[in-house]
Amino acid sequence: FEEALLFCFNLKKSAAEARRLFEETYTIEHAPSKTICEDWFKRFRRGDFDTEDKERSGRPKTIEDADLQALLD
Repeated sequence: FEEALLFCFNLKKSAAEARRLFEETYTIEHAPSKTICEDWFKRFRRGDFDTEDKERSGRPKTIEDADLQALLD
């Protein structure tokens, strides 16, 4: 949804308007939350247009994705 949120931002939509568009298109259950929309719009207003998720604080991964996928296969 990040790229679509950036598209809405560039169209001068507010975070609330973007959320409403997602709700109308994907239903409430599948739309990003109000908080997520607001957080992305804050990043865009700061000039951060990178739509990739940033590193987060907290517990680091203890297993690599490839190892997990091998266990699931």
